[in-house]
Amino acid sequence: MKKKNLYWLVESAMMLALAVVLEWAAKTFIPPMPFGGQVTIVSMLPVILVGWKYGIGKGLVTGFVYSLLQMVIGMKDISAMVIPSSEDYLGSMGNVILMLLLDYVVAFTVLGLGSMYKKSVKNNAISLALGAFTVLVLRYLCHIGSGYILFGAWAEWFFTQDGFYSWGQTILNTFSGNALSLVYSVIYNGFFMIPEIIITTIVAVIIGKIPQITKTKV
Repeated sequence: MKKKNLYWLVESAMMLALAVVLEWAAKTFIPPMPFGGQVTIVSMLPVILVGWKYGIGKGLVTGFVYSLLQMVIGMKDISAMVIPSSEDYLGSMGNVILMLLLDYVVAFTVLGLGSMYKKSVKNNAISLALGAFTVLVLRYLCHIGSGYILFGAWAEWFFTQDGFYSWGQTILNTFSGNALSLVYSVIYNGFFMIPEIIITTIVAVIIGKIPQITKTKV
């Protein structure tokens, strides 16, 4: 085995473990959204960093493994959507598979694309930050698609909850049908993804300035 592959395997394992620990730590004081999703405070940056250091191919493999870990972590919520007798059942196995693909497999595998700017942007801090920003936006889009297709029926209930006040009613008066489902998905997923994108991008700039972290072993 080439040394670079060995370094990648070891570092990937360490970064995946760090990502899980950071997520667990965040969950101890940040409440989750009612239908899934949560601000996890840069828990995905370790996975993004692996892709940035070792390239898109190895990054996607690391991201895919991370998606499987996310399924294990979210097994309680997933099982509720799979069991027909559950009130959270998605209606068919086809919908369940689509949810797993959009909210887990694709959403977290894309984190491995973090090196997309590395060749064109020579500044490590900027290229890592741009990569982090882009892949998290891609994850956001995956969740928007899932929410629009699978969870749009909750839109009216969502906008009538305490805390939305008049602007929630304004949205209900302005949008309906598929448009309402899309607006709901953008806003719902934005509650946790937009802060995640901003925080992670800022921290990526800081991390990218530390040579001991961004240096790739060969």
